[in-house]
Amino acid sequence: MTATTGHPLLDRAHRLATDLLIPEAERVDQEGVPTSHIEAVKRSGLLGAGAPVAYGGSDAPPDVVRRIAEILAGACCSTWFVQTQHHTPVQILAQSELPVRERLLGLLSRGELMSGVAYAHLRSYPRVPVRVRREGGGWRFDGTVPWYTGWGLNDVMLLAGVTDGGEALLAFAEARVQQGLRASEPMRLAALTAARTVSLELTGLWLPEDSVALRMPYERLAPRDRARTLNAGPAVFGLTEAALSLLDAQTAAPLTARLVDVRRRAYALADHPEPLERVAERLAVRAEAFEVLRTATTAAVVAGGGRSMAVTSRAQRLAREALFLLVQGQTAETRAAQLRALGGA
Repeated sequence: MTATTGHPLLDRAHRLATDLLIPEAERVDQEGVPTSHIEAVKRSGLLGAGAPVAYGGSDAPPDVVRRIAEILAGACCSTWFVQTQHHTPVQILAQSELPVRERLLGLLSRGELMSGVAYAHLRSYPRVPVRVRREGGGWRFDGTVPWYTGWGLNDVMLLAGVTDGGEALLAFAEARVQQGLRASEPMRLAALTAARTVSLELTGLWLPEDSVALRMPYERLAPRDRARTLNAGPAVFGLTEAALSLLDAQTAAPLTARLVDVRRRAYALADHPEPLERVAERLAVRAEAFEVLRTATTAAVVAGGGRSMAVTSRAQRLAREALFLLVQGQTAETRAAQLRALGGA
């Protein structure tokens, strides 16, 4: 029995998807991720899938963690996207030796708290959307976070900024309006409006020293972040599977074979011990995975006919979510590779 068929966390993920996420997905797409969905995710134990056992997590192997993401993304991409933010703060805390680890890692690993992440704007460097400077016994944050997902659903956030000395600093803050922190109205997007994405205005938000989870020169952090963006993510494969389930067996068969092949190659690259080797191959496989996703979701829309134009259509929702995944976590490097692939280069 392999880990991806026999692990108890996968049973929980399947039950959550079958009993709650799939039946509610079209309503959630139109109305928003409800707090009851987040409470169900917290109770499931899935938020601690990759977290240390000593802190209440499961320390599941990578193939199990990836399969959980596939299941959740294919069931309700909006709910998946809210909860997936949580896993980066957990990973950072698990590797941290700073005091905040003992305060928050257990709470996050056990699902007693859910964290969001205000991090992607670091990729704009040397432009600095959020600046950090010393103030008193802590740090002052000023600037704009363009995208923050899960507002009103997350308990805490991992907030990133850059100091005048070029250090990236990541610290935890409560995910609520407070002095120095104001949120926009939730954005209306072509897909995943339900995930409650806002922008954040920081005007002197002060966080104490013991909220800091990571501090290092941006040049040292950038390669880690780059490695995270080079590979096709599990949500791509989960969404592809969901689209293929709407097709008859004959139509689905060749696309299923392509999915199995590209997923195998993508995960082999993700498991390679040197995450910044074979970059061209990683980007090519990533683009190929998105091509399979695009084809599968388009086929689902075609198979649904005129019914696919209804906003309550599952096929249409999956197609819009596929568009979202095309640009989620995008960097200049991945964008260029994707455009070359789309152009046949």
